[in-house]
Amino acid sequence: MSTELENNVYIVTGGSRGFGLAIAKSLVEHGARVGLISRNQSGLDQAVAEIGADHALGVAADVGSRSSVSIAFEKIQTHFGRLDGLVNNAGLATPNKVENLVEEEVMLQVQTNFLGTVFCSQVAIPMLRSSENPRIITISSASAWHYDEMSHLSIYASTKAAVERFTRDLRLEVQADGIGVTCIRPGGAWTNFSDGWDTQALEGALAAWKDVGRHMDMGMEVAQVGDAVRYALSQPPGVAIDLLEIRPNALASKSMF
Repeated sequence: MSTELENNVYIVTGGSRGFGLAIAKSLVEHGARVGLISRNQSGLDQAVAEIGADHALGVAADVGSRSSVSIAFEKIQTHFGRLDGLVNNAGLATPNKVENLVEEEVMLQVQTNFLGTVFCSQVAIPMLRSSENPRIITISSASAWHYDEMSHLSIYASTKAAVERFTRDLRLEVQADGIGVTCIRPGGAWTNFSDGWDTQALEGALAAWKDVGRHMDMGMEVAQVGDAVRYALSQPPGVAIDLLEIRPNALASKSMF
């Protein structure tokens, strides 16, 4: 195990699977301890079992609720005795054409992807002031800027664009506290992100996506996103990576979907 982040404590939202779990594993492999947050406690318990209870704590919370975030963050800070960084990773998507968008699904994406980033950052700031190298990472998506990531994800992509704009102001506001802020923009990777999507809506999104072109960029693993986050957190005090985009660089046929 590397000791690059020895004894540092980081909160990772959406930490029970996908990018979040990969991020947590990368941080622990380099000496850190992690507080994992997601809605489902059973998923968190499984993630903690994979990582090791000596290095991880899972607390169920809704990041779209500021009061829920505050309670969860206090539990994690109390458990580990400190907080050195926050990784705003929690996010979800529901594919649909704009004409057919469902209000509840729109609001859930806005609350989780955007407001979750706002509330978690807000609660973390005073906790981070005592760290020697405090950090906030926001996870965006290549969907916010690139048109061929997936079709019918207008709300998801819009919330991630909002996260990026929010991150710019956040960076300026917390500079005086010595808090480094980084936005990381991952491209497509093999994850379970689409689990639970409506089959008919997904088929429509895939059909529209294939009409854009025959090929896609694919081949990235979630662990590579985890390592990108770890790299950003490992910068020395007074230095921060502003924006880091990591995308696959291999052509693959969309016919596999």
